[in-house]
Amino acid sequence: MMMETLDSFADVPGGRVFLRRWVGEDARRAPIVLLHDSLGCVELWRDFPAALAAATRREVIVYDRLGFGRSTPSMQAASVRFIDDEAEVFFPALRKALGLARFVLFGHSVGGAMALATAANCGDGCEAVVTESAQAFVEQRTLDGIRAAKAQFADAAQFAKLTKWHGDKARWVLDAWTEVWLSPEFSSWNLDAQLARVRCPVLAIHGDADEYGSEAFPRRIVDGVGGASTLAILDRCGHVPHREQTDEVLRLSASFLADVD
Repeated sequence: MMMETLDSFADVPGGRVFLRRWVGEDARRAPIVLLHDSLGCVELWRDFPAALAAATRREVIVYDRLGFGRSTPSMQAASVRFIDDEAEVFFPALRKALGLARFVLFGHSVGGAMALATAANCGDGCEAVVTESAQAFVEQRTLDGIRAAKAQFADAAQFAKLTKWHGDKARWVLDAWTEVWLSPEFSSWNLDAQLARVRCPVLAIHGDADEYGSEAFPRRIVDGVGGASTLAILDRCGHVPHREQTDEVLRLSASFLADVD
């Protein structure tokens, strides 16, 4: 079926964020808000948001975090508190601008960590969380993957791929990922305190061949949250399940959210 999309901007501290909405069939159900990964943006979700809206019959909202995609450039270097800042400063401003009384969060990679931190901060407003390849602490595999990616982006042709999506913000986007995660100040980061405050149902999806994190991440998530949790490990799947195993991610998400009002 044809899916209506609506593009707009919302004011947040420090600028405006670009967002796109896919209108679902059932306006009574809480919309799903997607939080992108460290190098992501609205456009890099490609066809997945429309497919998720169709599978769940819910509205889906995706936004470029400040400094990414079509949103306002960030005027400050990324902070080691960037996950908490998204949960405590930027998402609440976006929620207010959109008038979201209730919502579901779906986060990929660091967006999954942000989704959990946001759920911990928003209480009953968050009805459920789906994490996909989410980090829960700093693991050596993650650091090794980031170092390898940093070396690849030293090549001009590779860096041009970032410029395609982020324009003049590409260098800031790359540094916000590599320099924060590889910094000594970030080495002790983990989600443990936030997980204990997440009371809504959580589905943690993870590929068994994820090059940026082991199965210790989703297991830490499902064991640590304060509400009901479900673990889904996908066979022969890497860091981007929604692209590598789209149908299975849609099936898992739709089934999980079917009982969430």
